[in-house]
Amino acid sequence: MPMGFAVVPKADHYTVARATVPVCLVDGVALEAERDGLAPVDIGISAGRIETITPSGPVIGPLVDCDGGMVFPCFVDAHTHLDKGHIWPRASNPDGTFPGALNAVMADRAAHWSADDVRARMNFSLQSAYAHGTSAIRTHIDSIPAQVGISWPVLAEMREEWRGRIDLQASSLCSIDTLAEPGFLDQLIKALKAHGGTLGAVTYPTPNLQSGLDLVFKAALDHGLKLDFHVDETLDPSSLTLKVIAQTALRFGWPQSGHGRIIAGHCCSMSVQDDAEIDRTLDLVASAGIAVVSLPMCNMYLQDRTVGRTPRRRGVTLLHEMKALGIPVMVASDNTRDPFYAYGDMDGLEVYRAATRILHFDHPVADWPAAITRTPADACGFTGHGVIKAGAGADLVLFRGRTWTELLSRPESNRTVIRNGRAIDRTLPDYRDLDVLWSRS
Repeated sequence: MPMGFAVVPKADHYTVARATVPVCLVDGVALEAERDGLAPVDIGISAGRIETITPSGPVIGPLVDCDGGMVFPCFVDAHTHLDKGHIWPRASNPDGTFPGALNAVMADRAAHWSADDVRARMNFSLQSAYAHGTSAIRTHIDSIPAQVGISWPVLAEMREEWRGRIDLQASSLCSIDTLAEPGFLDQLIKALKAHGGTLGAVTYPTPNLQSGLDLVFKAALDHGLKLDFHVDETLDPSSLTLKVIAQTALRFGWPQSGHGRIIAGHCCSMSVQDDAEIDRTLDLVASAGIAVVSLPMCNMYLQDRTVGRTPRRRGVTLLHEMKALGIPVMVASDNTRDPFYAYGDMDGLEVYRAATRILHFDHPVADWPAAITRTPADACGFTGHGVIKAGAGADLVLFRGRTWTELLSRPESNRTVIRNGRAIDRTLPDYRDLDVLWSRS
């Protein structure tokens, strides 16, 4: 059973010794960062929980010697698509474009997305995420009328099956035009309330945008639902729906409602807008209390793709500018081996490594590691996740890399994952496990 590089004692009390931690991910203790926001610590574990966090020193008793290796809290993945995952073998993207992805998914969903099919692929992704060290996930669930009664009950089953290993949230995914269809919103809200879902939609310039958003905000306030949008996933600078969402949130008094933060994903069009438009939008987003999640791997795959032409514009949104205004910002996996992104493995370290290179999460590193841990935990409401603190569960990822260049230069496939104080079996599921789905196609 692959357990990682470190031997974790089976004792109830032991120390994760000579560890290096990002100070921004530690609460409740004053640590002095030595370089790049890192500090050496010893983490005392007792009965599956973190008991102490102290500067590194002599340790008596059972220990895991990290030899300076970095330790993270388990990852929190705020934007995924577990119901789409791994359909690539039967539904590849013909040209790598957004329309190509959309059409391929629509055809595959209509032909194959039974409860058994969705369950098998969701479970595969959850196995991968767990083995890599993720403890909490929010997934978007395709929620067109014909699919609502299939995928949401499966989501509820998966949440119970994975309880104690991965905390699982879900948000509906359909176009703002679909939500405006007579009677559909009532059907969807019934499913969301039955299965503990978040209300979400895809927004883009459409005559129904404002009326659809008004329906969504009213429904969320009336039924106590959180909101999570796919926003402006395009390089058309005239796509300004993030601004409209923020204006609508302020008009409905959302920041004072106590319903939690609105999350907006993608927001790619901001990368090609002029500074004056960006400033107007970001001021509204900050006032409305919206959190933004960028999906750097998927957006780099889809945006500005034309056969035979090298991409010039990469589609990642303005996280540095947002963060400077106090807007919570995150990065996440997004799609996995489906027509929207042909790659990926639900690995939080892969996401952070890609984001560091694409979005310049370095020079200085500062508190950017929070973008894949504590910030999404706070924004989504995953209490107790994404941070290292005394009293919290001993849910940690131990790496060999001692510095950022060591950590982010290799996949760290030999990492050790500790959950509730015990090292887990990190065996990844085999892609061949899904072959039975393709034989049915």
